Amino acid sequence: MDASTQKILAGDMRALAKAATAIENRRPDAETLLRELFPHTGKAIVIGITGSPGAGKSTLVDRLVGELRREGKQVGIIAVDPTSPYTGGAILGDRIRMLGHHADPGVFIRSMATRGWLGGLAAATTDLAVLLDAAGKDVVLIETVGVGQDEVEIARLADVTVVLLVPGMGDDVQAIKAGIMEIADVFVINKSDQPGAERLEHEIKAIQSLSVRKDGWTPPVVQAVATEGKGVSEILGAIRSFLAQGRAKDRAVANWDLRLREMLRERLLGKFVNVDFHAAAEEVAARRCDPYTIIDGWLKHLQD
Repeated sequence: MDASTQKILAGDMRALAKAATAIENRRPDAETLLRELFPHTGKAIVIGITGSPGAGKSTLVDRLVGELRREGKQVGIIAVDPTSPYTGGAILGDRIRMLGHHADPGVFIRSMATRGWLGGLAAATTDLAVLLDAAGKDVVLIETVGVGQDEVEIARLADVTVVLLVPGMGDDVQAIKAGIMEIADVFVINKSDQPGAERLEHEIKAIQSLSVRKDGWTPPVVQAVATEGKGVSEILGAIRSFLAQGRAKDRAVANWDLRLREMLRERLLGKFVNVDFHAAAEEVAARRCDPYTIIDGWLKHLQD
């Protein structure tokens, strides 16, 4: 185990920041680091916070962190932001709402750009969650970029998924749609001081009455006003109720099955860095070759 790994396990913030950069940039040394750190993971609770743009995700994360810090918890935050069209980096506007925790040594905040990755997350989000877990964080909060109804990747990563809805933003229509509404372990109606909050809660519960989840859990609906801190303790209580039921363990197995498939797919694609996919696509589109022959040729080359 090298010195940088030992520093991360000891919670060194500088070493943690350097490692996060290496992971996000997919540097070769990051893979070695993650291999050394993985046996030290499995202790942190990973909470996903997702919802449509403007739902108040960053504000809620800020309030949750404050509550967790009062309990003495070490907290890691992964905030997935839109990608700047100029620099390719994260647009950091949402981090302004978390400045109150910037100097807190018990909180590590990392913004990540999606860089074209779909599903509301970035490509390295899973690896960064592993890093924060190994660094001794008790809770890892992952705030997705503003998502639509079918961008549900957070459910594969988080132990608990919190879906934020807001009255008056069309979320009452979302309540009857598949996708993002189906991944919630806890529903939060934020900005519940606005008209329509009660109606939205009734519609969510009406939809829940039509079907039963396989694990038997009925996601609670919590009304909150994150800007005022209202409902934050109730949200944490709902999260802990889900964890106390033991359902998170079964989800962890299922999620790692999906994550391992994604990791394998990514690693395999990484083996074909010299392949001209565009030229191959033109060949297939012109019907000069079929895709199966091309793929078989690549796999044969890989075996050789």
